[in-house]
Amino acid sequence: MTVSRSENRADGTDGVETARSADAETAEESAAAERPGWSRWVVIGGTLIAVLLVGAAIGVFATRLTDGGDAAPATPGAGSVEVGFAQDMSVHHLQAVTMAGWARDHSADPEIRQLAFDIERTQTEQVGRMKGWLMLWDQPEQATGAYMSWMTEPMGHAGMQMPTSSPAGGAPMPGMATDAELAKLRTLSGRALDVDFLQLMLRHHQGGVAMAEYAQDHTNVDAVKALCRSMLVSQGAEMDQMKSMLKARDAQPLPAP
Repeated sequence: MTVSRSENRADGTDGVETARSADAETAEESAAAERPGWSRWVVIGGTLIAVLLVGAAIGVFATRLTDGGDAAPATPGAGSVEVGFAQDMSVHHLQAVTMAGWARDHSADPEIRQLAFDIERTQTEQVGRMKGWLMLWDQPEQATGAYMSWMTEPMGHAGMQMPTSSPAGGAPMPGMATDAELAKLRTLSGRALDVDFLQLMLRHHQGGVAMAEYAQDHTNVDAVKALCRSMLVSQGAEMDQMKSMLKARDAQPLPAP
């Protein structure tokens, strides 16, 4: 009888523990299902802010490292290639971040969403780095004058000339999308959205690459040269990828800026 009661007690305990485990799993699944959908975007937004801050810290730290030596180097001033590049490329990059964020949130194509996320993350970090320089150089984040006034020669190895003015609603810098193009992108879905995003972003990269080439060729600041090289490598690879993705979707690139 003692053995029988012991067996019954053991069986009863196992049953209770199994039931409790099942109830706990059910509660966890219900909680996960009830979590607000916006929590994912809060996490993504927080991640991008963290990337921006890390970029700013890297910008300040890297500039100080490359400024080594007993003699204090000349700080880039207003109108210099370094300040103009940091100000204008930040504006250029932020439009790419905006377009990439829209594509990441609205495309159903995993390949498009991954590319958009990579561009958004990389260019957010680079913006942070350039804003870190501007803070260190005691310069405003945006120039008060015309865009690209720091560029006085044909732009980049492609020899593109800067426009003297931009029409209302036009693109302020080479490769950038116009207000009308951005509005159209927001109306699209499916394949049309994917193709339009790839076309706009490819052209955007082409304009940005030419700017980075110019800055690399005309600056003496090692940190600026290093960032330009990084941009040329990463955007070069992404341009090749976007051309292949357009071809796979039976679409053609837009005319280069």
